[in-house]
Amino acid sequence: MAMRPLEKLPTIRAKLGSVIVLAVAVTLLISYLLIGFALRNSPKDTEAVRLLALARQLLITPEGSMPSETMVVVRSADGEVTVKGPVLDVDPPVFADGVPHWGIINSISYATVPAADGGSVTVMRPSPSRGAIGRLSATLGFLQSVWWQFLLAGAVAGSIALVLARWIAKGMTRPMRDMAAAARRMETGDYSTRVQTNSLDEVGQLAHAFNRMSAELAVLERSRRELVANVSHELKTPIAAMRAHLENILDGVEQPDRGTLEVMFTQSERLGRLVEQLLDLSQLQSGEVALQREDVPLANLVERVVSEIVVRADRQAPIDRAVDEDLPAVDADPERVHQVLYNLLDNAVRATPPDGRITVAAHRQNGSVEISVADTGVGIAPEHLSRVFERFYRVDVARSREDGGTGIGLAIARSVVEAHGGSLRADSEPGEGSVFTFDLPIAAIRRDA
Repeated sequence: MAMRPLEKLPTIRAKLGSVIVLAVAVTLLISYLLIGFALRNSPKDTEAVRLLALARQLLITPEGSMPSETMVVVRSADGEVTVKGPVLDVDPPVFADGVPHWGIINSISYATVPAADGGSVTVMRPSPSRGAIGRLSATLGFLQSVWWQFLLAGAVAGSIALVLARWIAKGMTRPMRDMAAAARRMETGDYSTRVQTNSLDEVGQLAHAFNRMSAELAVLERSRRELVANVSHELKTPIAAMRAHLENILDGVEQPDRGTLEVMFTQSERLGRLVEQLLDLSQLQSGEVALQREDVPLANLVERVVSEIVVRADRQAPIDRAVDEDLPAVDADPERVHQVLYNLLDNAVRATPPDGRITVAAHRQNGSVEISVADTGVGIAPEHLSRVFERFYRVDVARSREDGGTGIGLAIARSVVEAHGGSLRADSEPGEGSVFTFDLPIAAIRRDA
């Protein structure tokens, strides 16, 4: 693809300056032509003066030289007429008042000078001021007579336009230069630079968008570093535990008995569960997991998840069910919804003392079914509530690690719900408990849509 002329210029200031100077030059050229056309008749006075001077000269020296295309008519006192030069198709004017005369007759300029004896000398020359060609010739003649004044005015106007263009372009392009410098710093991992601008035009909008992008990249970079640190720590803990037991066995400090092997097996399970959850979360957030949707009766699913939780826990708060009897089936992947419910109930059991209470509720809400898991546990402080769905974020770090939690269960639950087109929300009051709510589409409504 051919490069346009302006694309060869290295800076926006140069491009803007070139465009403005070119626009000024074209404007001046058109203005000059219009001015020349409007003032094309102004040289007629000069032409009349020249013809009068020529007529007076011929009156003094009748045999003097004459310019080309000039007809001279000498009239004596007794009325005799002598014509010199080319004969023009116009009758020479006759005046008897004894004063000089000049003017134009049928595109012929003339000047008449009276003689002392009563005669006269008339000089006639074609005038280029009639017709299209004549007007053009007159216009060019006028411009030729004042070309240096127009050239000086154009040079001054172009210089002023160039200075103004560079001054304006410097202010317009400053945010873009700042963005280029900030982008170079971002290449090295520094996302703290912001572009300062008060402009409301497209450049200002671009600067604000750049600042938002830089802030989002800073958040993503911080999340990436936190993720790497958290993953490294979570992987390090079970590996370090298994390594310590293996070293003790090799050194003869411990015996490979059943208790030791069970501890090592528990740590290996924790390690495998962490890797599996990380892969699961990565696939969910990238959209690589295909949901196996079907009509799912929620009452049966809730009953199955609650029974699994009850069997697993030795001592826990009672779990109540509040599922509407006429609740319609939802269009969802039963295994994934099971995963969400199990995770929410497992967290509720961990947070609720044995004398507390846990409630699983489900009811119809417009075109979806709303499911909630409420507990009367310790609750979540407001500063933690907005971050509970982040990967590896723990409200109670010590207890979560003791119980073998990885801190990504809620992140997986949210990704699963969002993959179904719903949302997962959390409400809590410290000391009073928490409520986690999510919604799923009704099967019949989804098929109709």
